[in-house]
Amino acid sequence: MTNIAGKAYAMNVLTPSKPRITWINRLLFMAARGMPERLFGLLGLSLIHFARWVIIKPEDWPDLGQGKQTLENDYMLFCSNFNGTWDQYIDAFSDGIPNGLNLFWFSATKYPLSVPITPFKDYITHNQISTDYYYNATPGAAQRDIKTSVLTYDVLLGLEEAHKTQTPEEFAQTYKAALGKVQAGFGDAGFGPVASLSTERADINRGAYIHSR
Repeated sequence: MTNIAGKAYAMNVLTPSKPRITWINRLLFMAARGMPERLFGLLGLSLIHFARWVIIKPEDWPDLGQGKQTLENDYMLFCSNFNGTWDQYIDAFSDGIPNGLNLFWFSATKYPLSVPITPFKDYITHNQISTDYYYNATPGAAQRDIKTSVLTYDVLLGLEEAHKTQTPEEFAQTYKAALGKVQAGFGDAGFGPVASLSTERADINRGAYIHSR
């Protein structure tokens, strides 16, 4: 299943909307960009790598050789990358920002609302498009793994500078404080319980490059 690459899952959902009301969604998206604090519930979901909603008008539909399309609806494309399972993600979305989801999918045809969860999951399942190609540069690392690795790197640079000027006793205290900041990032990175065949093939393909360095 190419939706999965290591610890990450790629989701693409395409939902139709009536053009006469999608302008409301455009205003909501503009307001969300202008007031990012309103997205605190979304930003607080640490399992999410990326999430984006885009409205596609009929005249903007890409022509990939199929010829001119006659479409009655606008379409909203939702793209996201996250850690964990599909169910965990939908549950976290529905629990964390139910009102935000209802606003973002306000104009979507037959949208059932994000609560109760079962109709919402059925709606996402019906409109989800499988990911044909999914590349993940760090398949063995979740979002938290990457963040703690960056923090560890910054802390090490700070220790390097402290070591130049501090006495052994002072540096011991600095080291202990630094260790307290980064100890949560000392876990082993690795694949989640379910890794896809695409992940395995990607590892094989990148193997020659890694061994050559």
